[in-house]
Amino acid sequence: MADKKYYLAVDIGASSGRHILGWFENGKIRIEEIHRFENKLVKRNGHLCWDIEHLFDEILNGLKKCKDLNRVPASVGIDTWGVDFVLLDAAGKVLGDTVAYRDGRTKGMDSVVYETISADELYSRNGIQKQLFNSIYQLIAIKQTEPKILEQAEHFLMIPEYLNYLLTGEMKNEYTNATTSQLVNAKTQDWDYELMDKLGIPTKIFGQLNMPKTVVGNLSDEIAQKVGFQTEVVLPATHDTGSAVMAVPTTSDDAIYLSSGTWSLMGIERLIPDCSDKSREHNFTNEGGYHYRYRYLKNIMGMWMMQSLRREFKHKYTFNELYQLAYIGRYFTSIVNINDESFLAPDNMIKAIQNYCEKTNQEKPETECELLYCIYCSLARCYAQTVVEIEEVTGKKYDKIYVVGGGCQDQFLNALIATETGKEVYAGPIEATALGNIMAQMLKDNVFENLNEARRMIAKSFDVAIVDKTLRF
Repeated sequence: MADKKYYLAVDIGASSGRHILGWFENGKIRIEEIHRFENKLVKRNGHLCWDIEHLFDEILNGLKKCKDLNRVPASVGIDTWGVDFVLLDAAGKVLGDTVAYRDGRTKGMDSVVYETISADELYSRNGIQKQLFNSIYQLIAIKQTEPKILEQAEHFLMIPEYLNYLLTGEMKNEYTNATTSQLVNAKTQDWDYELMDKLGIPTKIFGQLNMPKTVVGNLSDEIAQKVGFQTEVVLPATHDTGSAVMAVPTTSDDAIYLSSGTWSLMGIERLIPDCSDKSREHNFTNEGGYHYRYRYLKNIMGMWMMQSLRREFKHKYTFNELYQLAYIGRYFTSIVNINDESFLAPDNMIKAIQNYCEKTNQEKPETECELLYCIYCSLARCYAQTVVEIEEVTGKKYDKIYVVGGGCQDQFLNALIATETGKEVYAGPIEATALGNIMAQMLKDNVFENLNEARRMIAKSFDVAIVDKTLRF
């Protein structure tokens, strides 16, 4: 297998990371997971933080496995979640802790921002959905509580950019992830330096924005010696949703995508942003996509609540058992707002759900079946409402929904989505984020002429199944 040309996607999510190799074989893209590792939040100095040292060690472990398997990649790309970042001083040393978006430090920071610029004016500039954990509010929190860190900072790197820096010694900011910061102007597609000046955020820390396919650099000599080979680090869409959307297996413009994982990202692809009041009122976001496309979508809490319930249940159910339990509980009628802040990082998800139902004068779920169906049905209803809003804002009807990512394996949720939306629902590919990452590297290598050709290859190479809404257990 040494004669094949391999591309390595390092895809790191909120709970785990994977190294996935991709290559061509018999006219199709093939992939193989060669390394998987845990990612979790740690408490440091009273804050929820990412263990970046652990993540980087695991990246190196996965690269070493490539060498052991004699599958040295032609290039490597790293993608992660959005909004979180690292500040570095002039010597390239990390300032402060790498605080995670689920930490509560941003509470009240929206009010601080709105003292300088109103919510509607802010949206008109960047078109980004208001979420209290966005980088803009995190930076204001640092300015309010640890101003010396911001004064000493010389570089702002989002998580995948910092990991690239550790691999190569090169610092490069990437467009798709930068847009999640709420500090990129939607129309100029560059940092909004005027906004930063208004808010007292130092503009010097933000570097030139680079598009997916850009070469970061080769591994540093030290890292190459550690892993046993030299390779090139290339920017994919470093925001994991940006990569996942690249792998949606259709070139049609009548489809809605749902990138389903810890978070659910539901929307459409557009060539121009919509920063109107109507769009803001519906809380849509205009995140950056490949080749300056816009990912016009909503961030929805997603499978996070299900994952939390699974951890809290006394019995370690398989996913199939969870689907069956949820089906049994389909008599239960209480519905929760999936995006309520009480579900972002509760000490106990079961109690958070029960408390929400009590506060909203609904029956409280008591059994595992009721808890599961409550979340499943709430998610499906939220997706259906999002579809209605997309059609209202765009004035266009959409016939199909493509569910990609790990959540597309959830047969019960897929059936509920088809039922609640009345649309044709297609599931797959599962590894959409890693595939989008690999596609960006292949596009850089001129394997494909353009994104549409790459998407047609994804549809040809992987199972994409139409969902049966009559699913029964």
